[in-house]
Amino acid sequence: MASPNFSPKPTVVIVGAGAFGLSTAYHLLECGYTDVTVLDRAEHLPAVDAASTDINKVVRSCYGDPIYTRLARQAIEEWRDDMWQNCYHECGVLNLGDAYTEQSLINDLENGAKVERLDSPASIKAQFPSDLHNSGRLGTFTSLDVSSTSYFNHDGGWAEAERAVCLLMEHVKKYGVKVLPGKAVQGLVKDERGQTKGVRCADDTEYEANVVVLALGSWTASAFPSLNLTGKCLATGQSVATIQLTMEEAEEYRKTPVIVDFRTGFYIFPPTHRNVVKFAIHAAGHTYTVPGSTTSTPRTIVSDPDSGLWIPRSILKELRVQLRGVYPALAEKPFSGTRLCWYTDSPDGDWVIGRYPGDSGLVLATSGSGHAFKFLPTLGKLVADVIENKLDPKLAARFAVDRQVKPPNGERVSVVSQELNIDELCGPEDLIPTL
Repeated sequence: MASPNFSPKPTVVIVGAGAFGLSTAYHLLECGYTDVTVLDRAEHLPAVDAASTDINKVVRSCYGDPIYTRLARQAIEEWRDDMWQNCYHECGVLNLGDAYTEQSLINDLENGAKVERLDSPASIKAQFPSDLHNSGRLGTFTSLDVSSTSYFNHDGGWAEAERAVCLLMEHVKKYGVKVLPGKAVQGLVKDERGQTKGVRCADDTEYEANVVVLALGSWTASAFPSLNLTGKCLATGQSVATIQLTMEEAEEYRKTPVIVDFRTGFYIFPPTHRNVVKFAIHAAGHTYTVPGSTTSTPRTIVSDPDSGLWIPRSILKELRVQLRGVYPALAEKPFSGTRLCWYTDSPDGDWVIGRYPGDSGLVLATSGSGHAFKFLPTLGKLVADVIENKLDPKLAARFAVDRQVKPPNGERVSVVSQELNIDELCGPEDLIPTL
């Protein structure tokens, strides 16, 4: 017989099987929830065009904001758990920058990170395999002047993103979460008081719930225009490129760190187990507004199979310039591919995690703003705490849907997105370096 004080956990439907959605499902399981359903539009999961379906993502605690440093340190500790089956690679993160990096160094030190300040080009080059810089295949780093702050954080690296998502998805399914692909949610179902009580899918099926969590990533604003989220959840395409190395070439760069240059936004990974080097620029990116709409909507390989992966030529050229400054020999090789990776950006770079104003049955978990994936092991705890009404008040105010927006946090090299011009997208011929 149930205790008279026993209160069953709410039924929860999560829309979106990416980082926010699956992490939330995991932490709801940890809190004792037994009726959790995850719906996703993609016929096959993980969705091929989701931002989290990627070969790798940076895992770092280098933040100018101590809140994110603390949260990142917690996530890094969880990445080391056996649950993740070694898909986290702690190769260290080389942070190059200015005032933002100086504050990040202070925050890392105060939170116990194992860091090393680098005060010269020589000390920076010493973080790489000696064969690499002795052979001239490493940049000089002489553009870093005396006012720059650079440091090496040994407690960081990168995660195999798609593999981590698959591991998490299989885990939550094993313990009872229903993960349903091919379920494109088209609307919210309301009760007589106007509170959300479920969702309606394109195939006319409905799923009732006490709480609906919207975790659609860059599709959040365009999928639910009635919520008026355009100013809070902006879909932006971020330009990424890759180079395919031979096994022999990859071994030369295998023991390099992740490099993040906060002055230019350029970042680059060591080679993957398939010998692919990925690099990108952490900037404001590009919006894409379809005819008849005012909301930026992701343009991906699913919506545009022929050109959904191509990036603007100007960004492609800039990527090669930045690559040349770090690994000159790689900059002379053909790129093997590009991708517009679609983020959901908030105006201030903070996540959007909280109840939708005036609707106790609707929770938003989105606006990763290009820096959420590294928190995959712990991100859903914040969402679960919202559902349980126990999120720390300071964090609740920080991530609230209707918060007063602060100025941008200074992490990105640019803060104003440009509208994507399809005529300026690169093609296969642009992947070859010019003499």
